[in-house]
Amino acid sequence: MNDATSRKTAANAGNAVGPRPRSKALIRLVRHVLQREQPIEPGPDGTVRIGAEQRAYPARLLAEALSLGLVSRAGKLLSATPEARTFLRRAMVESEEAYLGQHREIETATVEIGGTRQTVNRNLDESPLSALSRLKGRGGELFFPAEAIDAGNRLLADFTRGQLQPRVTASWEPRLSARAKGGAGGMADIAASAVEARQRFGGAMEAMGPELSGVAADVCCFGKGLELVERERQWPARSAKLMLRTALMTLARHYAPPPRPQRRGTHHWGTEDFRPNGNGFGTAAG
Repeated sequence: MNDATSRKTAANAGNAVGPRPRSKALIRLVRHVLQREQPIEPGPDGTVRIGAEQRAYPARLLAEALSLGLVSRAGKLLSATPEARTFLRRAMVESEEAYLGQHREIETATVEIGGTRQTVNRNLDESPLSALSRLKGRGGELFFPAEAIDAGNRLLADFTRGQLQPRVTASWEPRLSARAKGGAGGMADIAASAVEARQRFGGAMEAMGPELSGVAADVCCFGKGLELVERERQWPARSAKLMLRTALMTLARHYAPPPRPQRRGTHHWGTEDFRPNGNGFGTAAG
C-alpha cells in the first residue's frame, strides 16, 4: 500500500472502534513508529523487522496499521501518520473506561440541556455529592454537613424513581404541579411508586423555592460540577457551593422539620386562695 492510499483511509482510523484485545500489539507498533521514522525489512515466519533494534512484528499487524492509515510506508522506511496520535489517545481513554467499567455501574440517559437533547453517563455507584461531601471549611469542618448530603441524595433518589431524567431541562426551575394530573406523559402514565416519587420531588423543590431549587437539581440530579453551574448561571466564582449549601440545608429541614417549641403555660404569682377582681387586681378569699 502506498502513502496516498494509507492517507486515504486515515480518516477511518480516527473513527475506529477502540482497540480489540489483540490490538495491544497494534498499539505497541504504532507507539514504536511514532517515535521516529523507522527502517523496515522482512523477517522470518511471516514477520517484519522494524527499527534499528530489529523488533519483530507479525506482517498482518503491519498490514492492519497500514489499512487503518496509522502508518505509511515509503520503500524501506515506515513512519507514523498524524492520525496515529489520535488513535493512541483514544486507545488510552477506552482502556481506562473499560477498567473503570469493571468497578462501577454506568447509566446512560438522555436529558435536555438548553433546548438540546444530550446523552449523559452517570455512575450509579457514586453520588454526584460524593466529592462535595469531603469539602472542608476554613476551620477544617465539613462544608456540607451530613444532613445536607443526605438530603441531596434523597432528592436524587426521588428524581430517579420518578423517571424525571428525560423530561426535565437543566435550567428548569421546577413546577411539577402543572404535570400532576393526567395527560400524555403525566402521572396517569407511570407507576404508582413513580407518582409518589414525583410528588415528593415536587414538594422538595417547592420547599427550596425558585432561588435555590435550580442549583440543587443541577448538582444533585444532573451531576453538574460547581464551576459549570457558575458559568451557566453567570454567578461569581465560588458562589455555587454557598448557594448549594443553603439549598441543601433548607431541604434537610423540609425532610426533617425541627420540633416546634412547646408553649409555656401562663403563670401568676399569688397565694393559693388568690382570686382576680375586675380592676386587674386580686384579693385573697378570707
